[in-house]
Amino acid sequence: MAGVGFRRWAQALSKGRGPGISALLSGRRAASGVSKADLPGPCPTSPDEKAAAAKKYSMTVEDYEPYPDKGEGYGDYPMLPEKSQCERDPWYEWDHPDLRRNWGEPLQWDFDMFIRNRVDTSPSPVDWSTMCKQLFGFIGFMLFMFYVGEKIPAYQPVAPKQYPFNNLFLENGGDPEKQPEEIKHFKI
Repeated sequence: MAGVGFRRWAQALSKGRGPGISALLSGRRAASGVSKADLPGPCPTSPDEKAAAAKKYSMTVEDYEPYPDKGEGYGDYPMLPEKSQCERDPWYEWDHPDLRRNWGEPLQWDFDMFIRNRVDTSPSPVDWSTMCKQLFGFIGFMLFMFYVGEKIPAYQPVAPKQYPFNNLFLENGGDPEKQPEEIKHFKI
């Protein structure tokens, strides 16, 4: 089968006509991509269509609920809960442990938004009022400490800057004819 395509490509190149690569690839379909059976079909309207769509996505009829038909193109795709992968059991033996999902399981429509390095929808271990109390308590304490630090300054004691050659006497415009007075920076 591959020899026929190569022969056709070689003949097109040798005769100097034909697009070359496109002659090789004509009549071939890509090996990757989604098959037509996996694409969403029209939105189900009857109970039989709903049961067929549930079977298509390996779901029970009770669990299957399609997106409302608002012309957004969801079709018969199931409306799955918006839960991140972080909420799924980490100790379960998943077929694909990195994504915490099994083979044949339908993906959430916005799957890329709910992977583990994106949104975490798991419930917070601390309620909102406790978080607010802790935040405002911390901010209040820091403002109080800032106020105390402004009212009662605490600085390290600093000695005057020390320079060589009698505090740079000549460099600071001293008279070279006069002997400068000796400056001691330490006590003996």
